[in-house]
Amino acid sequence: MPKETAVYTHGHHESVLRSHRWRTAANSAAYLLDELHPGLTVLDVGCGPGTITADLAALVAPGRVTAVDTTEEILSQAAEVAAQRGLDNVEFTTADVHALDFPDDSFDVVHAHQVLQHVGDPVQALREMRRVCRPGGVVAARDSDYAAMAWYPQVPGLDQWLDLYRRVARANGGEPDAGRRLLSWARRAGFTDITPTAANWCFATPESRAWWSGLWADRTVGSVYAELAVEGGRASTGELAEIAAAWREWGAADDAWFMVPHGEVLCRA
Repeated sequence: MPKETAVYTHGHHESVLRSHRWRTAANSAAYLLDELHPGLTVLDVGCGPGTITADLAALVAPGRVTAVDTTEEILSQAAEVAAQRGLDNVEFTTADVHALDFPDDSFDVVHAHQVLQHVGDPVQALREMRRVCRPGGVVAARDSDYAAMAWYPQVPGLDQWLDLYRRVARANGGEPDAGRRLLSWARRAGFTDITPTAANWCFATPESRAWWSGLWADRTVGSVYAELAVEGGRASTGELAEIAAAWREWGAADDAWFMVPHGEVLCRA
């Protein structure tokens, strides 16, 4: 697989979008919010279904947000979210983060949430994000770190899930443990003024653990990730069904707790 080629491990199955639509600027980009104010121009890389994008657009209006992703299908969903919120300061277009089709110094803020773990060359992606960011602006990236995820109770099938997911993601050209690497990638991309931080999602209430376990159970058997695991010979459909059952077992425990850690970098261009 060429260095800059990677397959998006999750795809856009309903169970994936169920997770992505939950994301907001508050729960997924809090480290960036102090940098935002009305009038800024923002590039949102890998915008997905657009819930974070819409929050950013509201915060910088009358400034503009340009949201990019790899397919028209997901961009149409993001545009619908913006329209439902009455936002007219967002535009949507397809793009490859390794070679952004924008002039140098085009944006005040360049943001990527859960993107660099899925690309073939995250350092080149950050170089491009730096190139299109105006001097004095910020490049912000946040990614989860699968190897650092923790949960209780220790349902054995979830260990199997973590091992399988990391193998599938790496076979697709990505890096599932991206969170811990963001600072290193940013330095290699040429940034010198970097604020590295970390933050967690935690799913421990009855409602949140039912939601989290349900979407992962569904994703394990019905998404592109499931197809890639089987097609790559890394799991059988029976093994995937067992992992999905383990997710539901975990979610049914009244003391279940799950933490998703994230690395973050705020880089001054």
